[in-house]
Amino acid sequence: MTHLDKGKYFEKHPKQTKIDEDLKQEILKQSKDDNIACKAAEKISQKRNISMSEIGVAIDILNINIAQCQLGLFGYDGKKKLVSEAESVSPDLESNITAALVNNRLSCTAAWNIADKLKIKRLDVCAACEKLKIKVKPCQLGAF
Repeated sequence: MTHLDKGKYFEKHPKQTKIDEDLKQEILKQSKDDNIACKAAEKISQKRNISMSEIGVAIDILNINIAQCQLGLFGYDGKKKLVSEAESVSPDLESNITAALVNNRLSCTAAWNIADKLKIKRLDVCAACEKLKIKVKPCQLGAF
């Protein structure tokens, strides 16, 4: 979804899609000005032991924007993205990224997994993708 879809995120889902009231309240509590940080969504996911995609659906149904992407791709107060291209990419990081590509893209989930595996920052994985001209999609919360 794009900024043009703002306020209509719920349209991605069947009309009968419902969300748990407790989850709704927790998301609303973590939201500010109709925005929720990716990190806050992750914490809710961990606390409730539910997938990020389920959190993303609930966020969509509530028409809340996802902000401050942990990969630095969107949601930074008017800046298109926070992440910059890496100066160089280690062979180990490049091989992990290449091995995880699907249709020449790296999923958000795969980027997080690579960061965990190599014990590096998530932003560093995305910076490497910028250097390698690899798009990071899809977002595990369902953004963009």
